[in-house]
Amino acid sequence: MAEPRVEPLDFHGRAALRLHAADGAEATVLLHGAHVVSWRPANGQGGPGDEQLFLSERAVYTDGQAVRGGVPVIFPQFEKRGALPRHGLARTRNWAVAKQAQQTDHATLVLRLTDDETTHAHWPHAFTAELTISVGGTRLDIELAAENTGEQPFSFTAALHTYLRIADLAHARLAGLSGMTYFDSTSGVEQLETAQTLAIEGEVDRIYFGAPQTLALREPGRTLLIQSQHFDDAVVWNPGPEKCAALADMPEDGWRNMLCVEAACIGHPITLAPVEEWAGRQTLRIPD
Repeated sequence: MAEPRVEPLDFHGRAALRLHAADGAEATVLLHGAHVVSWRPANGQGGPGDEQLFLSERAVYTDGQAVRGGVPVIFPQFEKRGALPRHGLARTRNWAVAKQAQQTDHATLVLRLTDDETTHAHWPHAFTAELTISVGGTRLDIELAAENTGEQPFSFTAALHTYLRIADLAHARLAGLSGMTYFDSTSGVEQLETAQTLAIEGEVDRIYFGAPQTLALREPGRTLLIQSQHFDDAVVWNPGPEKCAALADMPEDGWRNMLCVEAACIGHPITLAPVEEWAGRQTLRIPD
């Protein structure tokens, strides 16, 4: 087996780090937004397997703009549910490397974002956010942590906006959400999920409140488990053909090959007192 390592590289003109586990699993992370843009689990033959994340071939890699695909970090506001810029401040800012670690069976990277004059222009609070990425075997762990470093309490919402790669959306099914109440953002109405497995037809934009900690994405020849800890909700999103065609940073038929399944805290915002901390994790895993 190769030695685990973290390798700096240029990714479409942006500074990035590639995590290599000893068994061949890999993950690539931009410093811009602490944005995971690639995850290839170990293939059992000492090398990386197939790409599991969707990254648009038309994604834009410029300052102040989010990258379309991968795992954008949503903090401290989900969508337009507040006065901040859409999806908050974290996904378009440069994060700093806080720690690198190479263990026997995985490689780990910790990135850190702190408040400054630019964040204060939108959000007056003092904070530290950390994203820990760990890759090895057939799993990817991403943990988002936040600490209140100021003197006043604050509340926030957060999500890991995970774009999953799919061979053909028509044959994909998402299991685990039956019986859950969801807010349909396309209609503005709360509904009850009655399908045993969710099939995606056209635009879907839903927040499932109190979602189970384990969901399963299934398509022919592949099952991916999506597990979360301390994220109460789950978001399921696909733009469908019409909205996808209107997105400049997506190929016209890109909606066929992706589905966002996001670990999120939206329904009940998290409140941190001074020096208090919170952390939530999403794990993607290919079962044995």
